[in-house]
Amino acid sequence: MAGRQGPGSERAVRGGADVLKGAEGAGGPDRGDRLRFQLLGPVRAWRGDRPLNPGPPQQRAVLAVLLLHAGRPVSVAQLVDALWGEQPPPRAVGTLRTYVSRLRGLLEPDRGPRQQAHLLVSSGGGYALRVPGEALDSSAFEERLATARRLREAGDTAGAYEQLRGALALPAGMALAGLPGPYAQRQRDRLTELCVTAQEELFDCVVELGGQAGAIAGLRAFAAEHPLRERTQALLMRALHRAGRQAEALAVYAATRRTLDAELGAEPGRELRALYEEVCAGSRGSGTGSRPGPGAGPLGDRARPDRDRTGDSRDHRPCPPRPARDTSRIGRPPPVPAQLPPDIADFAGRAEVVAHLAPALRGAAGARAPVVATLSGLGGVGKTALAVHVAHSVRAHFPDGQLYVDLQGSGLAPEDSSAVLTHFLRALGVAESAVPDGLAQKAALYRSLLADREVLVLLDNARDSAQVRPLLPGAPGCAVLVTSRARTLALPGADRVDVEVMAQEEALELLGAIVGAERVAAEPAAARELVAVCDGLPLAVRIAAARLVNRPGRAMADLVARLSEERRLDELRVGDLGVEATFRVGYEVLGPGLAHAFRALALCGMPSFCRGAAAALLDTTDDEAEAAVETLVDAGLVELHGEDRYRYHDLVGLFARRLGERHDSPCERAAAQHRFFDYVLATVLTAVRLIEPHRVLPGLLRRPDSPGRTLADADAAREWLHDAHPRLLAAVEWALGAMPGLLGSAVDLLTAWSQVLGSTARHRALEPLVRRAVDTARRHGDDTATAHALRLLGVPHHGTETYARAERAPGESLRPAHASPGPPVSAPAEREPAVVPVTMDRERAAPLLRTAAPDGSEYRLRQIRYRARCALRRDGPPRQAAVPCRQARRRCRLRAARDRARVGPGESERGPPLPAPAPPPGRG
Repeated sequence: MAGRQGPGSERAVRGGADVLKGAEGAGGPDRGDRLRFQLLGPVRAWRGDRPLNPGPPQQRAVLAVLLLHAGRPVSVAQLVDALWGEQPPPRAVGTLRTYVSRLRGLLEPDRGPRQQAHLLVSSGGGYALRVPGEALDSSAFEERLATARRLREAGDTAGAYEQLRGALALPAGMALAGLPGPYAQRQRDRLTELCVTAQEELFDCVVELGGQAGAIAGLRAFAAEHPLRERTQALLMRALHRAGRQAEALAVYAATRRTLDAELGAEPGRELRALYEEVCAGSRGSGTGSRPGPGAGPLGDRARPDRDRTGDSRDHRPCPPRPARDTSRIGRPPPVPAQLPPDIADFAGRAEVVAHLAPALRGAAGARAPVVATLSGLGGVGKTALAVHVAHSVRAHFPDGQLYVDLQGSGLAPEDSSAVLTHFLRALGVAESAVPDGLAQKAALYRSLLADREVLVLLDNARDSAQVRPLLPGAPGCAVLVTSRARTLALPGADRVDVEVMAQEEALELLGAIVGAERVAAEPAAARELVAVCDGLPLAVRIAAARLVNRPGRAMADLVARLSEERRLDELRVGDLGVEATFRVGYEVLGPGLAHAFRALALCGMPSFCRGAAAALLDTTDDEAEAAVETLVDAGLVELHGEDRYRYHDLVGLFARRLGERHDSPCERAAAQHRFFDYVLATVLTAVRLIEPHRVLPGLLRRPDSPGRTLADADAAREWLHDAHPRLLAAVEWALGAMPGLLGSAVDLLTAWSQVLGSTARHRALEPLVRRAVDTARRHGDDTATAHALRLLGVPHHGTETYARAERAPGESLRPAHASPGPPVSAPAEREPAVVPVTMDRERAAPLLRTAAPDGSEYRLRQIRYRARCALRRDGPPRQAAVPCRQARRRCRLRAARDRARVGPGESERGPPLPAPAPPPGRG
């Protein structure tokens, strides 16, 4: 060979087949405490073998700017321009200083607050980052490239090959991936160009060293990635020509010529034309293939003396003006599919997800395996719109095409993977007669066709992993974006993104993008109420916006008024698009058991529920209930809501309850609601007993049939009550409006709950519910619930006139006990006043008790006074008062029964005086 062979020559020739493989372990973390930084890929940092977190994208961009300036000062103005260009935000300088402060803490964590920084220092009205050049992968990369050039010029091709191979092992993807700002884009373009040039030089070295046979496959893939780089196409032609594959070399020229003409309207350059003429003439070159230089021929042969002296060109006869017809067919490029649906013109929001997905997909060319990302979420959350928008934003990085299919996974008839592969193979240029029959054979051919291409595959609405796996490419360079309602897609190496409903500001942005920002600004309150009614579901927002667009004169507040809970699903429909129809697609694929579970779980009166509550609603075990709920989560009908909790989207809950009214009887729904509320009440009673074991009142309440949630100790009970506070408020409010049968349980829950909230600020949150309970109980004629609720109003709080209210409420609670005729002691409500005056002394309680006997019945008055005194005894130490209270209650019951037996028709109801209750021990 013409090039001087260094000691690595033989190894370089053998390595032609794995030209693009990186050195083992290159770029990975090492030992020690020194700082290292990666810019050839996503910006990363290490201290020794411990990774550091450089922060959000803009903070990482500041770090990259300082690193790429190699210790030179960068002014504040330069940094602002690097991050934001010509339109910086109002507080750009303050934001920049915040980033610098955080980076200082990251790079020097042991530095005190007043100590001077030694690495990221202030300098010349700006900042400089003083780290050694070897700490930066881009510096090592450029240094190896410079060394390779010097070795190549000195004739050491094998040494240059080793340097280039080591340099190309450093990049871990697209340089500065995901960084914003014009400076990052300029540096990204520069470093990318260096990488491409280094790959060209590496292939040139391999061919010069005689390894063209093993390099052709990698070189062909590289040439397909860069169809407009003439030097790359010339390298492929030269490798094919040296391997004796002249027809393929001519086909490369024909394809390149058509591409240049179609894309640029230009003809191939001088070097490529000269190389084409030599291949046509059948010249294999007599030289060893040294690097082309001044006077060198296009095949890499240096100018031969006899050609220079005589000018004999018999071995270089030009080819005919037109290539042979069969050569043209060989050079026909494969079709480039472009199957993506149109981009969403009014796409809005989702900035964070787009910023995460787009760089990951763009980095597919430098990845070690196909890049796969999955988007999952409930129906109507905007997965398809998001996926299509992201796919269009990165389509330029996939020059070999984009494939798309709707897999119909949420419907009754999902697409068959074999049929989808047939569709893809035909789009990739395979004749219908050449498509194999079996699924495995189709998948193998599909992977083979994509092995040397950069193709983006969008698989929309997937059912499960089994449907998707045969459609995944097998080689790096491609990217796959999958959307599905199922959250359990198990795809190897996939980047999983859960698409949630939109926050209010994002939903307003979407509404403004459709109806116009001016219309939203004209009715800001109505706009916020509209997106709140839609609960951030993009599909619902789009439908509501479409209805506003169809009627430009309609006020937004009018549409909000029409979206009441009863009519909401009917109103959120336009044309063939409807929220209910979208939910129904997922519901109809459920079996009977899961369909019933979907309807029953929507009867929960809380914003979210746990598996125990689900078991109560479904009347089954915790494990069986959890399995059912998880299946509904996978179907995209129920959402995860933190650890061991689930929730319905508001609109999905309306849909489920509507189905329940159609398919389940009122008795079934009422029984489920009673079981659920019994579970909640039992759990609250358990918590009260653990926290306040001396309390007597919870023991007087109705015992639920459910055991409730298991709580380990008082601390666990306090934690549960703290977390469950807003859910309990919602449950009581729901129970008060659900049905009269839950009224007593709701008041019992308030009564028990108030025992542990009496000394906290949260106790005041119960008062509106208690007042509503009083009104509801009176409206339904429930004297027991009324007395319970009024007793709660009688507990003093901090606040204005609280004791006056506390004195009035017990008197009101005594009246319902005697509002209706009946035996003196048998009415359930008459037993309630016994614990009402517990907050008063005897003098204040005496006139209050007289209001309980408006007919002047001394017997009834004594009964009430006696029970009140028993209640007052309970206010003392529980151990001292327990025995006398039990004895007093027993005496009261015996005497009352005896007196009732003595009273006959026409006799007086006045009985003998009741004995005084026994005093507690120790009080005399």
